Amino acid sequence: MAAITKDTTIGEVLNRNLDTAQFFMEIGMHCLGCPASQGESIKEACMVHGTDADELVAKLNAFLGE
Repeated sequence: MAAITKDTTIGEVLNRNLDTAQFFMEIGMHCLGCPASQGESIKEACMVHGTDADELVAKLNAFLGE
C-alpha cells in the first residue's frame, strides 16, 4: 500500500485502518464522523486545527508500517 501523504484524505486513512483515529483525536480532530472531514486532506485538517501535518503523517506511516 502507498504511504500516507499530506494530500491523503482523512477518510482514506480511516478506511485503511480505523485504529488511526487515535492520532487524529490526540491533536483535537474530534469531528472524524462528519461527512465533510472524510474528504478533507491531512494538510487541510492540520491547517484548520493549527497542527503540524508532517508530524501527523510520520506518526500515521509509522503506525501503519509504511
